[in-house]
Amino acid sequence: MRQYRAMVAVGDSFTEGMCDDTLPDGQFRGWADRVADALAAEAGADGFRYANLAVRGKLIGQIRAEQVDLAAATDADLVTLAGGLNDVLRPGCEVAEVERLLGECTRELLAEGRTVVLFTSTDPTRRMAGSSRLLPAILRMKAFVEGVVREHPGGVVLVDLFSAPVFDDRRLWAEDRLHLSPEGHRRVALAVLEALGRPSAEDWRSPLAEPDTRTRGRKAREDVRWLGTHVGPWIGRRLRGRSSGDGRPAKRPELLPYEG
Repeated sequence: MRQYRAMVAVGDSFTEGMCDDTLPDGQFRGWADRVADALAAEAGADGFRYANLAVRGKLIGQIRAEQVDLAAATDADLVTLAGGLNDVLRPGCEVAEVERLLGECTRELLAEGRTVVLFTSTDPTRRMAGSSRLLPAILRMKAFVEGVVREHPGGVVLVDLFSAPVFDDRRLWAEDRLHLSPEGHRRVALAVLEALGRPSAEDWRSPLAEPDTRTRGRKAREDVRWLGTHVGPWIGRRLRGRSSGDGRPAKRPELLPYEG
């Protein structure tokens, strides 16, 4: 099992940690911070460094231009890379271009013997109304990522969220249904650590212990509230060419000692 000294997280809101518990400075915690916690504890007195360059709303081209070169210029031996879903959510997305950019990012980050962690997206169709149109692109991206992992055995490791039915449970998602809840972030952190060879006493794929007791009527009311509160504003930003991350700095822009 490889021991890591420094980690850089690259991506969008998924990696920034949106909708997890908040830290004292007002930032969201997120699965990447949780992974850094575990690796820092493992490093002990030797110390561990961590940077999180992710910014909500970023497209894969922006991640490529604004984050990947910065990550590749560090001496981090572990990089997590998640991106492309914001592109896929937009009508008319050129999936081939997303694949090209994601492949470029991966190859650049692999330099210097780094381990690169890639992800497959969860399947949104059983938890988010109107998402079936996204599935062909998500499946294509899943196949592409799996192919990249096969091309770089040992260098690229995969966290396969698509194949985990537990993410069909809405309780792993925030009210907007796009971002993980604290329990969702916790599960993803366990999945990343497992992919890195860290044993766990808990199976992150296992269903939640308590059943979902919400009635059909309550779920319908939640659907209506979701459409008005989250879908409408998201569409409005797209029409205005705006992003929730416009002008927002990286969460943790420097690779500094991390103590949790």
